[in-house]
Amino acid sequence: MDNTQYLDGSFDSQEDSQEQLLRPHYLRDFQGQEALKENLGVFITAARERDESLDHVFLSGPPGLGKTTLAGIMANEMGADFKVTSAPALEKPKDLAGILTTMTENSVFFIDEIHRLKPALEEMLYIAMEDYEIDWVVGQGPSARTMRIPIPEFTLIGATTKAGQVAGPLYSRFGISVRMDFYTPEDIARIIRRTASILHVDIQENSIEQLAGSSRGTPRVANRLLRRMRDYAQVLADGKIDSRVVTEGLKRLEIDHFGLEKHDREILRTIIENYHGGPVGAETLAISVGEAIESLEDFYEPYLIQRGFLQRTPRGRMVTDLAYSHLNLNKRNNEDQDLLF
Repeated sequence: MDNTQYLDGSFDSQEDSQEQLLRPHYLRDFQGQEALKENLGVFITAARERDESLDHVFLSGPPGLGKTTLAGIMANEMGADFKVTSAPALEKPKDLAGILTTMTENSVFFIDEIHRLKPALEEMLYIAMEDYEIDWVVGQGPSARTMRIPIPEFTLIGATTKAGQVAGPLYSRFGISVRMDFYTPEDIARIIRRTASILHVDIQENSIEQLAGSSRGTPRVANRLLRRMRDYAQVLADGKIDSRVVTEGLKRLEIDHFGLEKHDREILRTIIENYHGGPVGAETLAISVGEAIESLEDFYEPYLIQRGFLQRTPRGRMVTDLAYSHLNLNKRNNEDQDLLF
């Protein structure tokens, strides 16, 4: 069974409307990331008391951890307008200029996937972030001249799953840098309880813990799993999510108690069976499992590494002893494996 539903970014009116319903609007409702929340609370309160815009914020971390949600929360806490876009949607300087010149005072401007911003747009942002002005060329040829257009003070929030690919000059202009990590099972359990309450889902406490352990430490996955378990409970049981429903549901979705999906296990199995446990390069591995290297590095690898199934070395990816035991495979000693590379 193909579980690409967790990676599918296509629009679904029902799923998307539910995501909006489930998103918290204030820091007090945001579950987990406690140290991050405390620091942001201080920065937001200080900015409000000074009647200033919040300093520019850089959000990084794996997908599904709530970067967009957190940006919206900061706008709500500041009582500011919130504009959202993604770097690939900004093609030309006029696209960015159109947004910057129509913002209101102290508004929040969120750019997702900011690592994909084009150099010309980055250069425009440098001046906008520091001086709250933009350079604009008027005229053509010898008569062309540059004008500086003032814009309202604003807060730029940039989010990325690839912090290392953000240009140094752009990164240095963010006054607040926030790294979001995978959530603990306890935090995920609190998120599931909150979601169940909003959706009016009847779920047993032991089932919440069971789902939390299989949610990859990611709120987006936890909420989607809960909705799928609600479907199974409605069709296969009496509408109540209990341990039996969760066990059967996860089995049908081919998700194990570590949260590993079928494709996660295929990645580990491929490294073990085809490359004797590694090391193997990312591009070679991506081709072997039929996956885009971006998906491999952004979605699959972070969790496999965090849970101790995979490690990155200077020579490539290698599985750990935990991967062998989890897949019930014997570790082979291959003295000639260096000849493969």
